[in-house]
Amino acid sequence: MRDWVRSSPGTHIWLLVIGITSLVIASASEGLGQFLVHRTSSNIHQLNEHPLPSLLISGFWIERPASFLLYVVMFELLHANVERWTGTTRWLLSVGGAHIAATLASQELVLLAIEGHRLPRSMTHVVDIGVSYGLAAAAGMLTYRLLPPWRYGYLAGVLVFFGIPLLTGATFTDFGHAIALTMGFAAWPLTPAAAEGLSSEEEEEEDGRDPAEPAAERPPGRDPDSRQER
Repeated sequence: MRDWVRSSPGTHIWLLVIGITSLVIASASEGLGQFLVHRTSSNIHQLNEHPLPSLLISGFWIERPASFLLYVVMFELLHANVERWTGTTRWLLSVGGAHIAATLASQELVLLAIEGHRLPRSMTHVVDIGVSYGLAAAAGMLTYRLLPPWRYGYLAGVLVFFGIPLLTGATFTDFGHAIALTMGFAAWPLTPAAAEGLSSEEEEEEDGRDPAEPAAERPPGRDPDSRQER
């Protein structure tokens, strides 16, 4: 267990912080809990008032502390495996970038709906916290970790899980999940599978050279092992 935690430090630090914030919410009064949830949301109001803090802090809170154990399981299955495979830096760039991009895009969708009078103006204060965008990105990246035929079954399951809500009365959160998942798929170049694929192609090109083909002749007087006088 110690080796597992050490091999994915970012995942378990993230889980530790979520555990602490969940305890804070669970032990707070109802009024204080609502204040904290709204204050740490990355909704339109908070993005206008505190753009950078709201983008970062919103990824360390969950609205229902009772769901913490479920998130522990999801983090160990998705984040920990992706971080161990790609390394902490690449994992953090991928899931962090997906969290930020999905948050901004989904809140832009809310803003457009408010301006088009399809949503009430009170939605500028909607609760928008959680770690699901990062999990969606990790789910997309994990696709490349699996080998066929398991990869195809897993991919189908992921697409169904995120696609059905998107196609049946999608909310701004479902839209954000789709963006984060797409960014996880697009993170292929950051995975070891991409580097291994490139190496295999280079080896095939090298193996495909005609052995009977003579090596390129060096120009006369250009022997690198001979000394040249001035």
